[in-house]
Amino acid sequence: HLVESGGGAVQAGGSLRLSCVASDRTFASFKTMAWFRQAPGKEREFVAAIARSGDNTYYADSVKGRFSASEDNQEKTVYLEMNSVKPEDTANYSCAGDSRGYTYATGQYSSGHNYNYWGRGTQVTVSS
Repeated sequence: HLVESGGGAVQAGGSLRLSCVASDRTFASFKTMAWFRQAPGKEREFVAAIARSGDNTYYADSVKGRFSASEDNQEKTVYLEMNSVKPEDTANYSCAGDSRGYTYATGQYSSGHNYNYWGRGTQVTVSS
């Protein structure tokens, strides 16, 4: 239901834009869409989220000011613009969607438990 793209290898200080495409019906059902990442040997961590009602965005402190999440309703796509990347940004980046409204109900946009659709991810590798 969710397909990510745009990952790759980039040098520190560079930029990447990740995309996540959803099917028409799936995209329309999402209350919130988010990006998470997981580095080898580490737990999955929240990166950014877009609450589609009101277009509020939320970011992890580690990426605030460097990453930007956005969506294109016509293209059924959410984006993650990554600027000033650092080696510690190296990870597999997955997008997620909440069609049940758990993010709204709990106010917890950073919890993976509140998302019921997941993509397989796209790898980002940042070299120093």
